[in-house]
Amino acid sequence: MQFQKENILVVDDDISILELLQRHLQSWNYHIYKAISVKEAVSILRDTSIDLLITDLKMPEVDGFELIKFVSEHYPKLPKLVVTGYPSIQDSLTAIKSKVAYLTKPFTKEELKSAIETTLAKTNSKTRTLPKQKAYGEIIGTSKAIHKIIQIIERIKDNKATVFINGESGTGKELVARAIHYQGKFSRAPFISVNCGGIPENLLEAELFGYNKGAFTGADSNRNGYFQAANGGTIFLDEIGNASLAVQSRLLRVLQEKEVMKVGSQKTEKVDVRIIAATNSNLKDMINKQMFREDLYYRLTVVEINVAPLKERKEDIPLLVDKFLFKYGIEYKDHFVKISADASNLLQRYDWPGNIRELENVIQRAVIMCDKIIEIEHLPNALKFNINFSTEKLIPLKEMEKQYILKVLNATNNNKTKAAEILGIDRKTIRQKISE
Repeated sequence: MQFQKENILVVDDDISILELLQRHLQSWNYHIYKAISVKEAVSILRDTSIDLLITDLKMPEVDGFELIKFVSEHYPKLPKLVVTGYPSIQDSLTAIKSKVAYLTKPFTKEELKSAIETTLAKTNSKTRTLPKQKAYGEIIGTSKAIHKIIQIIERIKDNKATVFINGESGTGKELVARAIHYQGKFSRAPFISVNCGGIPENLLEAELFGYNKGAFTGADSNRNGYFQAANGGTIFLDEIGNASLAVQSRLLRVLQEKEVMKVGSQKTEKVDVRIIAATNSNLKDMINKQMFREDLYYRLTVVEINVAPLKERKEDIPLLVDKFLFKYGIEYKDHFVKISADASNLLQRYDWPGNIRELENVIQRAVIMCDKIIEIEHLPNALKFNINFSTEKLIPLKEMEKQYILKVLNATNNNKTKAAEILGIDRKTIRQKISE
């Protein structure tokens, strides 16, 4: 027999239905793969080129809806046809939303043929235009969380009150600090950003406050620190929780007296600097552990800004994606691409533990990997739906009872009275169980 090019995977736990579908499909010269479970179907999909999936919905352990979700994200262009004997309005709606053709048992041979041909003929190339980008400085978003941040910035941008920015890693705390500086009247003055976690502890003090010649080995000249460089403007101290207690003590003096003292010097210098600090650590816990000064904490938190993680402002994701598509379109020599609706929806469903930084990395990779449109296949598998198959071995109830009795006896050092109390049985019964 000369087979057509289409490979069709049929998934159903009913062997008789599988054989019936196989006879029909082979009579139309299709090449058939059969699976009696979702687990077996996933294994075939990973090792075989399939042109159409036909699946039942009601199956033991893992049902057909789980398989549809899996295929929709790992093999988004693979056509899907649901064949089920349990029709309902809810099932139909779910199938339609998943872009799945639907055929209810019992059906005629011609109905099956028509459904297969129609499903194979369909293509999905729909893309959507992203909404116009809205930005405040480098801050992008229209969510309530972003509006709240912007409102605070508008209040503080023209004064030099100390600001403390709290948020997870990758949420854009430095962008908030830059917006405070560059949106206000001090924007022409210096903005100095310092990552306290990126400078060795023994050097941070000298880098921040400067040093005099001979203050330590290698100090062969006088040098100003970041505070002197930021004079008249803003210094942003990121990951302030990594600063040593000695550095914290010096920072407290700057905040109280508006002056700094170089390492190796006894002379103070006046500075006019707005301090913005940030961290992803819990400073209150560090205070309880005596790792962070409580008086410094309250000096730093005159104005506090909390930057929400990306999972709490997902409505901003399309705007951020638009920004990164433009950024990497320029960086990769006018390689401007679009993103499909399916891919965009997947980005908005994911929780982004790495926040904006993780999103940017994903978009950068997708721009590199695609030609004109970012589809689901250009996104990492970590973002997609996955099925967690149970690895627990099923055993008879009597064997499970035996294992548990032995476990209790072991925990009670073979004390049958104590074991019987824990098991809720008498000594006679436990002796009988042991002899069995």
